[in-house]
Amino acid sequence: MAADKMNTLQDIPLNDINGQPTSLKAYAGQVVLLVNVASKCGFTRQYSGLEALYRSYKVKGLVVIGVPSNDFAGQEPGSAEEIKAFCKSKFDVTFPLMAKIHVKGAEQHPLYAALTGPDSAFPGQVKWNFQKFLIGRDGRLLARFGSPVAPDSPRLVKAVEAALAKN
Repeated sequence: MAADKMNTLQDIPLNDINGQPTSLKAYAGQVVLLVNVASKCGFTRQYSGLEALYRSYKVKGLVVIGVPSNDFAGQEPGSAEEIKAFCKSKFDVTFPLMAKIHVKGAEQHPLYAALTGPDSAFPGQVKWNFQKFLIGRDGRLLARFGSPVAPDSPRLVKAVEAALAKN
């Protein structure tokens, strides 16, 4: 059953920011830090820290993935083109971005239903923008960090390093 759940996260279809079909399977063998992002949030400055984390650890196998969502106070109202332009011009984001989705509510994307549902290792609804889910090389959910946890926080960096150390 654990293998089924593992495959479930990696097999759930997504679209990237350009509208192309993908899934977390595209990042199999890498450690994934999945973050629901927004351009008009008090935590938006975390884009800088996420990019720095990505650049520091991508050679070791980390990929940061931004998942725009407009579920919290309408803080991501932009189109895909606007989101890409904002991320590039303001924060020089080079990590992958996905298409905008719902991370909670009746239209919650299946990936977030799996990440936050009762069968998750860390169940509970996403409460705000910039929540972080750390997924191991094997596709298993390893940790979850709330919005206030900065990308350079010792706790998050330690978890990323531990995940990267596992083969």
